[in-house]
Amino acid sequence: MMNFLAAHAPGPTHWLFLTTILFSIGLCGLLTRRNAVGILMAVELMLNSAAMNFVVFNRFCVPAGVDGQVMAIFVIAVAAAEVVVGMAIFVAIFRYCSTIDVSKMNLMKK
Repeated sequence: MMNFLAAHAPGPTHWLFLTTILFSIGLCGLLTRRNAVGILMAVELMLNSAAMNFVVFNRFCVPAGVDGQVMAIFVIAVAAAEVVVGMAIFVAIFRYCSTIDVSKMNLMKK
C-alpha cells in the first residue's frame, strides 16, 4: 500500500501548476474587480501562491532545510499587515465617499 501512495504522490510540476493557477486566478480577480475588498482578496490569493512556491521549492530542492517555510511565514505576516492597512484605508475612504467601488474613488483628482 505504501508503494502505491509513493508512486502516485504529486511532484513539483503538479504543485507549481497549482500555484500558477492560483496566481492566475488572483491576477484575474485583481484586474477585473471593482470592489476594494475583492481586490484585497485577489492580492491575498497571489501572495499565498507565492508563499506556496517557497515551500514547494524548499521541499523538492533542499528537503532538509526550512528556509522555504520561514519565507512563507514572512509572506503570511506581510500579507496580514497589508490587509490591516488596506482595510483601514478603505474604511476611511468609505466614510468620505460612501462607496468602496474603486472606479468611483477619485479623491486624488483636482
